[in-house]
Amino acid sequence: MDAVQQVKTVIMAGGMGTRVAGIAPGVPKPMLPVAGKPILEHQIERLRESRLTDILLVVGHLGGAIKNYFGDGRRFGVTIEYFTEDEPLGTAGALFACTRLLSRDFLLINGDIIFDIDFLRLFAAHEKNASLATIVSHPNSHPFDSALLVTDGENRIVKWMSKEEPRGVYQNRVNSGLHIISRDLIERAARRISAKKIDLDRDVLKAELETRRIFAYDTSEYIKDMGTPERYARVEKDIQNNFVAARNLNNKQKAVFLDRDGTLNRLNGFIITPDELELLEGAAEAVRAINDAGYLAIVTTNQPVIARGDCTLEELGEIHKKLETLLGKQGAYIDALYFCPHHPHKGFPGERPWYKRECECRKPKPGMLFEAAKRFNIDLGASWMAGDKAKDVRAGKAAGCKTALIQSGESANAAEAAPDIICESLLSFVEAGIF
Repeated sequence: MDAVQQVKTVIMAGGMGTRVAGIAPGVPKPMLPVAGKPILEHQIERLRESRLTDILLVVGHLGGAIKNYFGDGRRFGVTIEYFTEDEPLGTAGALFACTRLLSRDFLLINGDIIFDIDFLRLFAAHEKNASLATIVSHPNSHPFDSALLVTDGENRIVKWMSKEEPRGVYQNRVNSGLHIISRDLIERAARRISAKKIDLDRDVLKAELETRRIFAYDTSEYIKDMGTPERYARVEKDIQNNFVAARNLNNKQKAVFLDRDGTLNRLNGFIITPDELELLEGAAEAVRAINDAGYLAIVTTNQPVIARGDCTLEELGEIHKKLETLLGKQGAYIDALYFCPHHPHKGFPGERPWYKRECECRKPKPGMLFEAAKRFNIDLGASWMAGDKAKDVRAGKAAGCKTALIQSGESANAAEAAPDIICESLLSFVEAGIF
């Protein structure tokens, strides 16, 4: 038996789903039919494919429907045990009550999400960090309606932002409802918590941030909840179009690499504060269309403001949070952002000499695209690079991508760039029907 097969999976399957109750009244939320089968059956099939066959279902007062359907799990190629909450125990109370059933590290899944991810990558990250808990995070189309995770440079969670609290600008990094939790964490929490009804986020995970052993695991893979009828309909469509399985990082991905200045936001000289960043008209709509088409949306941008000393890395981070916030407000998101801080020319007042060098990441070199391709298993030949300058096109071609020149602001001459397609804006590029 390998290490994955020894991991217990706990699924919180007691939710009622009041916001989607009209779809199937009186049915537990995990039993809502999606593309012909219950949400929970989709989950169990994905777990079985990943050899995660030891499952504990936490059910509530309507749990009889779940038990009758799944039984002991043999019909589905897994082994299922049940824990029934006789009273509401919150999102973590059941874990305290059945600690003896848990493996040393166990997978904890919300019962209302559809997912397809490479669990081996997730477990590897958890073990590398020696985490008490690893929270799977991802960008989504409604960050304003989601809990957000703030991390340091090593993906250690340093702040947990509820959807009710004021945020300002933020990175679109959402708690997906998938976790790896150590039994040690539950036992630690049990020693200090006497209440029976316990909230996992507030009472357990947030309380342990000071240990510096709670980490986020960012992924572009498919994980979506069905908290509203609109999201429910979208997930069903994505299953039917095979978008769910396609986003598993075991499969080759397609991406649209996007320049930043002049492609997503207005050219305004060197942008050194968040207030100076303003989206171009149609940019969020275009990124949303890229999201919906099943392509990764990845920003690759030269930012010599770092080498020039015009702003710090922290200030540039705030600018990029502003970009993600503006996109998120219009239902769009980027899967990753890469920037080059270098510049080869010297002689600027206040410049930072250690960034003044030739590098492999500054466009027109393709280093940022290669880095993203390695992380996300991207098929560069099936991907696009879209930008408003010749250097963007040359970087895309050097990486083996198809290329689009966005003719806005200080756009390069088309003959100089030799792109595959020339468009007036990012939106017109998407509307050209290339996907």
